[in-house]
This record gives sequence, C-alpha cells and structure tokens, in this order.
Amino acid sequence: MTRPSMFITGAAAGIGRATALLFAAQGYRVGAYDIDEVGLTRLAAEITASGGSIRTGVLDVTNATHWAERLADFHADVGRLDILVNNAGILRAGPFEKLDLAGHQAIIDINLGGVVIGTHTAFPYLRDTPGAQVVNLCSASALYGQPELASYGATKSAVKSLTEALDLEWERHDIRVIAVWPLFVGTGMVEGVDTGTTRSLGIRLTADDVANGIWSATSKRGRLPRVHYEIGTQAKVLATVAKYSPNWAVRTVNKYFSGS
Repeated sequence: MTRPSMFITGAAAGIGRATALLFAAQGYRVGAYDIDEVGLTRLAAEITASGGSIRTGVLDVTNATHWAERLADFHADVGRLDILVNNAGILRAGPFEKLDLAGHQAIIDINLGGVVIGTHTAFPYLRDTPGAQVVNLCSASALYGQPELASYGATKSAVKSLTEALDLEWERHDIRVIAVWPLFVGTGMVEGVDTGTTRSLGIRLTADDVANGIWSATSKRGRLPRVHYEIGTQAKVLATVAKYSPNWAVRTVNKYFSGS
C-alpha cells in the first residue's frame, strides 16, 4: 500500500497511453481507463511484460456510475489515490455553425462534464491520500478562442477556471490541482483536423512530450504554488503573449495564426 498510484482516463491511446507507460515505469500502480477495451488490453500487456502494475476498466467519463464503480474498485485494490489525471477528451473542428448540435454537446459532456464528474467522485479518495494531486489536460488553443475550435476551446477554458478554483478550495485538504497546456499533439485526436492554426503552427508535440510534462509537473514541486504548466516552446510563447499583451494584440496574433 506504500507504492503511489495514478488513475488516468483516456488511457488506451495517445497522451493517456504514454502517461500510463511512463508512470508505471516509475513504479506507480496505474489505473488505466477508457471506452476502448482493445487498446486497454494492449496497454496492460505492455506494462505487465515490463514488470509494472496496472488495473484497467471500461470508463465512459460522462457516466457517473462508471466513475463511482471504477474508482471504488481501484481504491479497494491499491488503497490510495495519489494522482488523478483527467485526460479523456474529444476534438471536433470546423466552422461553429456547420458542426451539428450533437457534436458540440459531446465536446462539452466529455471535455468538461467528464472532468467535473470524475474529480467530484474522486474527492474522498484524494482527501484520504496525503499530498494527492489532480492533473487536468487543458490546451494552449484555449488561451484565446480559436476559430474552428470554438466549443473545444471553450471547454478547455472552463477546465482552466475549474482547476484554479479547486486548487484554492482543496489546499486545506492537501490536494494540489494543476493543468498542463500543450498545443497540438501528434495523436489520433488531430488526425484529419485541418484548421488555420494547425496549418500555421503545425503539430510539433508528441504524446511522450506531454507525458514527460505531466511527470515533471507532479514530481517536482517548487517553493511557490504553481497551477499552470505549458508544454513545448510554442505554448510557452503564446501563454506569455496572452498574459502580458493587451487584448487587441492577442486578438491580432490569434487572427493571424488562424488565417481569419
């Protein structure tokens, strides 16, 4: 029961898979969850073959019952919850009015609703684990609303605010809540995505880059509280511009990169 544990959603592929592999290699007992059973089976086989510890299960992050059952099972098995990684998400790109309402709603339900449900359900397990952490996947595309990614960026902006609020609220429970901010990552999520910003900025990050960023953010705490962690040079530059420039300048930069 002394080995740390990590529970991650969207673990069957991409960032989730890379993060699960990295933390398992570092000695964490990993709970890997997704709706993709085949991908989870492959992940479990790889981690087990390397001598790691993993528990998997099907989890639809929009389903509160799934969350309650999977977290209870995982905690009963490992006895603690050191890190919750809210990674599961979807992306739909295109002009706002051309995406159907069902698509917009799915983005909101998974990217934001899934984080709310999961984090709320995980609270008692996090509270009872000294030094527990929550990692939320944000996106540098949410620093300023992006054309053709309106609903996606909106959900990530909401996750940003949720992260900041909970980091303040839950400090008294010794729970740290942080957000990692990559730009576009070369995973299945961006396959077929063709927007002004993907064309101008490119897709320069790998899933391993983000996994390494999550590892660094959770394992190396500084003296001063830090909530946001940009991944990659582009995200760091864009975040700095957004923080220190007037709104009109930020709007102009985003208009230029998006080709609007």
